[in-house]
Amino acid sequence: PPSPPPPPSPPPSLGRCRALTARVHYRSFIRPAYALAKRIMPKISPTERAALESGHVSFDGALFSGAPSVRHIEKYKAQLTPEEQSFLDNEVEELCEMLDDYQVVRDMDLPAEAWDFIKRKGFFGLIIPKEHGGKGFSAHGHSQVVQKISTRSSAAAVTVMVPNSLGPGELLMRYGTDTQRSYYLPKLASGEFIPCFGLTGPASGSDAASMRDVGVVCEKDGVIGVSVTFNKRYITLAPVAHVVGLAFNLQDPQGLLKGKGGEGITIALLERDHPGLNIGRRHDPLSTAFMNGPLSGEDVFVPMECLLGGQERAGYGWNMLMECLAEGRGISLPALSVGAAQLASNAVGAYARVRKQFKVPIADLEGVQEPLAQIASATYRMNACQYLMNGILNAHEQPPVLSAIMKYQMTHRMRTVVNQGMDIVGGAGICKGPNNFLGNAYQQIPIGITVEGANILTRSLIVFGQGLNRSHPNLLGLIEAINHGDDMPSFNRHLAALLAHAGTNAAGSVASSVFRTYSRSDVAAYHESQLARLARAFAIMADLSLVLGGKLKFAEMLSGRFADVVGNLYSGYAMLHYHRQFSCEGSELVLDHAMTELLHDTQQAMVGIQDNFPVRPIGWLMRALTFPLGASYSLPSDKLNKQVADLLTTDSQVRKLLSPNIFISKNPKDRVAMINEALPKCIAADKILATARKQKRSPTAEEQKVVDEAEALREQIIQVDSFEKLGREATEAGYVRPALKSPYATPAPKVSTGAQAQAAHAAEPHQGDTDADDGSNGSRRLQCQWPNPAAELRGQGGLRDAALLPPRAKPAGACAS
Repeated sequence: PPSPPPPPSPPPSLGRCRALTARVHYRSFIRPAYALAKRIMPKISPTERAALESGHVSFDGALFSGAPSVRHIEKYKAQLTPEEQSFLDNEVEELCEMLDDYQVVRDMDLPAEAWDFIKRKGFFGLIIPKEHGGKGFSAHGHSQVVQKISTRSSAAAVTVMVPNSLGPGELLMRYGTDTQRSYYLPKLASGEFIPCFGLTGPASGSDAASMRDVGVVCEKDGVIGVSVTFNKRYITLAPVAHVVGLAFNLQDPQGLLKGKGGEGITIALLERDHPGLNIGRRHDPLSTAFMNGPLSGEDVFVPMECLLGGQERAGYGWNMLMECLAEGRGISLPALSVGAAQLASNAVGAYARVRKQFKVPIADLEGVQEPLAQIASATYRMNACQYLMNGILNAHEQPPVLSAIMKYQMTHRMRTVVNQGMDIVGGAGICKGPNNFLGNAYQQIPIGITVEGANILTRSLIVFGQGLNRSHPNLLGLIEAINHGDDMPSFNRHLAALLAHAGTNAAGSVASSVFRTYSRSDVAAYHESQLARLARAFAIMADLSLVLGGKLKFAEMLSGRFADVVGNLYSGYAMLHYHRQFSCEGSELVLDHAMTELLHDTQQAMVGIQDNFPVRPIGWLMRALTFPLGASYSLPSDKLNKQVADLLTTDSQVRKLLSPNIFISKNPKDRVAMINEALPKCIAADKILATARKQKRSPTAEEQKVVDEAEALREQIIQVDSFEKLGREATEAGYVRPALKSPYATPAPKVSTGAQAQAAHAAEPHQGDTDADDGSNGSRRLQCQWPNPAAELRGQGGLRDAALLPPRAKPAGACAS
């Protein structure tokens, strides 16, 4: 059929009008906006680009969009396979049972039988595929193994954790050549090789990209390789490692690479006996027993075949590290932290019911109930965050922003829980020994806070700084359009999307502030409504913060508060997700407490941003859009604190929900096992006594038997460790405590050998005369002239024991002092 006639052309005047409108629009808005954005937006460095391109955007994308929902995370489940569950129930239990953490710390090493067991049973190969001799466990399985071991011994947990994290097994699986994988992975899985990874140096801690360890491409004896000079520190397992993953900055001044690989951060694999590698020295990280030490070398020649992935992967090391950290930071330290929180929740909660002061369990004192409730709340929150993160990782997503949130949030809350636990157990937590279940965890808190990205910098630089660029639905595209040059179509498209995004969230924030749910009849629904409101508020505040441009990167206090907000939003949705999967009688009260505290903390962080935003009109606008009716969230009530504390300190289902994966020894003398055994018995005994008092009668014989058994356990549990000898006196024969030596003893006169024993008695003051005047006021010191048992034992190194002996009867004629 004949084609239809073309549409009539617009009149010349109408066409000129449209063109003129477009030019005016471009000159008056688009071009100035583009010029402003180009001036204030930061350029992306190669290392920043590698970080932004690593891993995946996951649920963090929904958080920055302003419209997250529990429906977005329903698909993420973290369940153990039968093989993983069996490993936890058998091999992990057996390892924990053979560990005495107090002795491990005293020896500064694991016992030989533990090292052998760890190697033979495949603990170093949890994540290595079965085809290479490993276990092939999931992220959740790996996490639960490390967590359970940590509730017995953090040194053992770290020892198992490192080979299954960055160093360098995971790197080999992803980037190693076939030859490297077939050689190293079976040896790592069997424990024949213990690995470590050398990244941190004196000048490159949190700023790892600034490392000054340099490798220069050169030729030696006809072989192309790299001459590397390096100085690393804080390297876990380095003192006992058989293979080292070494990160350095590769340079090729002579162009010997010839286009195969490139300059930049590179990773090499060196075995322990590699010429020039200095290895074996130890650091002492807060008297923690895991192996940690420095690595160094000067002009160490490394053949190209020793580069991870071969020469083709030269210069690609930073990308490797960022992609692996995107997963590892979400597993390892969170597992240790959750383990510490679960142990504290279980043991401290029961101890507070067993321990009595003022004739009542300290769990009934309101001053103790408040931190108990906070311990329960924080542990519930940490369990939920770990469950969601493990589910995300099990789905093979690697979200670097969520991993950074996990690292900061979990270690920070672990510190809070352990500190509060120490406050509650008091002297039982201070006196170290086999019966102290919390002291070592308390002592080691700063390690978790510091490693894998110090918490201060993770909070103030990474979480929001990287999250805004990476997870925001429009910002990265806008920055790329600016960095590419005059890409006006792309800039227009992303700018329009950004403005639409901001408008939607501004309207949504105001509307949800007014029309949110106010009834608490359904606790989960109430808190989900509040989270949705705060998510909208966060999104519009993040959009408005872009007016600072590149200066936002250096506004670290603001960035830290934004990190608190987005971390709390992640935690809130994680708890709602966890509540749907795991609930029991009383768990709704714990959820309510945790969410109420979270809403208040998020509100305060937002108010802090608004009050301190440098462009004051924008700060006022943020306040109007987010809290038009004022700040309304408060901390949990005293009544709720008491209810949650009671759940933690009684034999409730909530106690089991809060500590599902801790080790409790089968040894009846183990303190944590004893506390858990005593809890129901002490509750029953207290109930019997209360009933008897109310009825004004004595307990029956059968009741008294229950009371006596509980009191016997209670008496054992409140005891603390003491030692005959500590420190030098325990290892040095004949050692005498210097404080027991008197500087005021009168020198014995020179006498014949036969009279030396009698003179020695007369020369020493009796131990009962320690209150005598020392002559400091000019008076004469009184001296006894009767035999002194301390002098008799001095030559046998027995002075300390003599101080404990009862005084002898005074002979006739002894001085009256």
